[in-house]
Amino acid sequence: MAMAVVGQRVERASSRHVMAFHNSSSSPSVTNNQHVGLLAIPVSGSIISPVTYASETPDRPIGYGAFGVVWAVTDPRDGKRVALKKMSNVFQNVVSAIRVYRELRMLCHFRHENVLSAQDILQPGPMDFLHEIFVVTELMQSDLHKIIVSPQPLTSDHVKVFLYQILRGLKYLHAARVLHRDIKPGNLLVNSNCCLKICDFGLARIMEPDENIAMTQEVVTQYYRAPEILMGAVHYTSAVDIWSVGCIFAELLSRRILFQASAPVQQLDRITEVLGTPSYEDMPTACQGARDYIRSRPHKPAALNQFYTLSDQATHEAVHLLCRMLVLNPNKRITAADALTHPYLDEGRLRFHSCMCTCCTPGTQGRNFCGDLEPECPVPFDFNFEKSLTTVNRVKEKLFKFIQDHQQRSTNKLPLCLNPHAAALAKIQSARVASGAELPPSPHQWT
Repeated sequence: MAMAVVGQRVERASSRHVMAFHNSSSSPSVTNNQHVGLLAIPVSGSIISPVTYASETPDRPIGYGAFGVVWAVTDPRDGKRVALKKMSNVFQNVVSAIRVYRELRMLCHFRHENVLSAQDILQPGPMDFLHEIFVVTELMQSDLHKIIVSPQPLTSDHVKVFLYQILRGLKYLHAARVLHRDIKPGNLLVNSNCCLKICDFGLARIMEPDENIAMTQEVVTQYYRAPEILMGAVHYTSAVDIWSVGCIFAELLSRRILFQASAPVQQLDRITEVLGTPSYEDMPTACQGARDYIRSRPHKPAALNQFYTLSDQATHEAVHLLCRMLVLNPNKRITAADALTHPYLDEGRLRFHSCMCTCCTPGTQGRNFCGDLEPECPVPFDFNFEKSLTTVNRVKEKLFKFIQDHQQRSTNKLPLCLNPHAAALAKIQSARVASGAELPPSPHQWT
């Protein structure tokens, strides 16, 4: 059965491109049907850049969010299409600077086929003029949100393969002690062969073992926000990511958002209408204001049978796994590792490793399956680097040094920089991130 999905127009590098050498002191000669790409190779004061036929592969924006802007561009070293993420306003304050530095280190640390990672970092200018960071990653053709709202039919096999890859990537991240904190369909990139990668680590952080240390509630797009965060938890675990995956699982089955409300309190009401009124035991991290609110509302019995009405693909196995993810008590919610052992995902695992993955290889007598089908991150992400970051200038120094060290380690690659002659340069430099009005509602302030 074909597993192709509908997404954005597939980006293909033109086979008709030539390498043109341009001196940095003069603009290149470009005909009407050509453009000069955003990326270039700096060599001894000159810019070496490709001239590509713009009618097929122009550089163009493909997405923006609260912390960055992403463009589809051409890598001048091999002509391949890649994604270029611009991290803006990096050094507004210490919190913003640390967040960007942390995301950059994570992108360079991760190496998993279901997790997006950095392929390159553009050469920065002088440190005193460093205000934004540009990161090169693999270019994916679409995301799960676009697929869900498209007319593309989604079979049971599609759902299982997508869910398997989400959990496979999440198991890797959680083993690295990383909480993503913004799992949603738009942050799950997909290619036409259904290969999926988790992206956007702008809200990610390290798991905090000390329950006395407060964690922000300004995380997770509201529709996918776990009930413990809605109820004012000041400390939470990787269970918040699993709740988000459960919401996405239901959305894949029904092609509509499971818990959709205009405000955080209404979001909590929508959840309790289906899962029932939580007991005191099932609100272990809720603040007193949220507990008082829950007790003041009429008692609601659980209505889990509603899950069977999501679609005809909502089988007993599917609903059983969904019910293990959408549990009000985070301590009772299934983990990514345990979810991967659920029989519902057996077919997704087999299909992924039979023809989609890169960890298994073809053999003379069939597929050679690797020894560990769902690997964990071998080295947990080290967050000790943050302890000395007390000022913006200190973060800038460390981040600048990190980029320099990263480029020195990439001895097999020519460096990349922004091309000063690119027609789209002004557009990406002025590209903005999402405004406050475009972001999800803030957490409810319980009194």
